[in-house]
Amino acid sequence: MKKIGILFGQESSFPQAFVDRVNEKNIKGISAEFVTVDEVFQGRATDYAVIIDRISQDVPFYRAYLKNAAISGTAVMNNPFWWSADEKFFNNALATKLGVPVPKTYLLPSKEMPTDTSSNSFKNLKFPMNWSNIFDEIGFPAYMKPHSGGGWKSVYKVTDVENLFQSYSETGQLVMLLQEEIQFESYFRCYCLGQKYVRIMQYEPRNPHHLRYVTNGGPVEKKLLKTIEDYVFKLNNALGYDMNTVEFAVRDGIPYAIDFCNPAPDADLFSVGQENFDWVVENAANMAIERAQSHKDGKDNLTWGNFIKTSVAGEQIGGGKTSAPAVEKSVGKRGPKPKATAAKSSSEVKVAGKRGPKPKAASAVAPKVAGKRGPKPKATAANASTEVKVAGKRGPKPKATAAVAPKVAGKRGPKPKASVANASTEVKVAGKRGPKPKAASAAAPKLAGKRGPKPKASAANASAEVKVAGKRGPKPKTEGAKPAKIAKATKAIKAPKKVAAKKASPKKSSAKKGSAKPKGNSAPSSDMNNIGE
Repeated sequence: MKKIGILFGQESSFPQAFVDRVNEKNIKGISAEFVTVDEVFQGRATDYAVIIDRISQDVPFYRAYLKNAAISGTAVMNNPFWWSADEKFFNNALATKLGVPVPKTYLLPSKEMPTDTSSNSFKNLKFPMNWSNIFDEIGFPAYMKPHSGGGWKSVYKVTDVENLFQSYSETGQLVMLLQEEIQFESYFRCYCLGQKYVRIMQYEPRNPHHLRYVTNGGPVEKKLLKTIEDYVFKLNNALGYDMNTVEFAVRDGIPYAIDFCNPAPDADLFSVGQENFDWVVENAANMAIERAQSHKDGKDNLTWGNFIKTSVAGEQIGGGKTSAPAVEKSVGKRGPKPKATAAKSSSEVKVAGKRGPKPKAASAVAPKVAGKRGPKPKATAANASTEVKVAGKRGPKPKATAAVAPKVAGKRGPKPKASVANASTEVKVAGKRGPKPKAASAAAPKLAGKRGPKPKASAANASAEVKVAGKRGPKPKTEGAKPAKIAKATKAIKAPKKVAAKKASPKKSSAKKGSAKPKGNSAPSSDMNNIGE
């Protein structure tokens, strides 16, 4: 059995008529009754599939009870979370985004400071306000009313500045709206139930309360009625109310939405009249039965408006997406395929999904990009030390040749001094081809923590042995190279520009542990810890 309950206060005619009408329909598995609230425990479900709320705006205990019921699956009408958040000034702002005409409206701070506040609580509020600008835009006469609330409480018609401040002084801690007056030729109050049933009623707000609903009004243009109906649906669909009224003042044929935050609208027989009362009872009963039939246990059965839905989707109500920051798409995407150069192989980086500068082609090894193996290079003096691991995968295993320190991240490394070891391996990086070396008889450095082939000791490699990546190089064998052979090798090699070719001081290899430590003109270090400097 799906139970429908109604929670109410001082009213009597509508709640009883509503319960009776639901039960008269004799829908199988559906019944209606007054809600009974006993102990309320956190997260514990109620016995009701649907609750019609007519009073929680005045009783905070009931509002908390309804929120607890809602998260346990009860379809509370209206949504207690949205009702708690909504107010009339926001309604007006929302209407401007929906294209529904509304009067020009300003928000005014409360005349008196809220409880437990002082002047220090209002350091961000400009004082005095620019009242003259407000008066010029709104004009007189105007209406002043609370930004939240209803029931025509604390509503003032102000005729001039003096009258405004006199009325304002009576508002205490209420936050008020100052709204232009719409000099209307006709006025309507519209009931909207379940966002599908609409009743447009002629209304005269200047009459006593019990005479405001017009029973014998004149004919109304169909086009105007259609426009009003469209605005009613547009506003209630955006707000997400199951039960609400919207008031329109028509000026020069244009309906202006005056008040449309009435989630517990008047439905008393003696104020709305018999004909309107019967319509409200019948369609409220139909709405509640439909919701009970579609109710799903343990699910969210609340109604959420288009404002919330579009906000969750990252869009603005009324059309157009919010200017959210662009999401970078670099993760998992293949970068641009670079052309191989000796300089770019160690420094090409894809940043935030943008393509880096297009390198010039040169004879070197292309790095691995996005997890794919590049072409296997042939061993040369230029590429042996520039092979770099990219994207966390191992590059091709190079053959041992002379060591060259690449320039990294576009910065110039230290200017090396000429020696037998480096004279043949000096290469200009940063996209330009260095001189083509002839000799390639030097020791291979260790790359990425792996030991290269164990070289035989010679005069050429004794001074060129370099530690790479902080690891000890291979232990050379001493063969007692003669100074004469070194001198011949020096003459055979042409040093690059801007490098002074000097003879290395010949020395016999020390048979100490670790690699031979050169003195004076040592080969430049290829330690990759310099990246990012």
